[in-house]
Amino acid sequence: MTQLIIYFLVGVVQDFFFTLNSRYVAKDKVLPAVIFSLLTILMSMLVLYNILKEIDPEKGIISIVVYSVGIATGTFLAMKLKIGFKD
Repeated sequence: MTQLIIYFLVGVVQDFFFTLNSRYVAKDKVLPAVIFSLLTILMSMLVLYNILKEIDPEKGIISIVVYSVGIATGTFLAMKLKIGFKD
């Protein structure tokens, strides 16, 4: 159960960073875009590596679904909390 909560929270943070990265790219802010890109990919690869390393048919699917819900939540939060941007 703890692992699922961690996957959810990492998904939230990862997609929050991804959405910020997209915004920084659109605004031509190179350094923040590079930093958030690195963090986003690093998190996603570590989670996917962990899920595949400890693959269990039932637990693996649940982990992927929980991680995906976290990603969707991160997108929602990043879109609503326009951190670092004055539009």
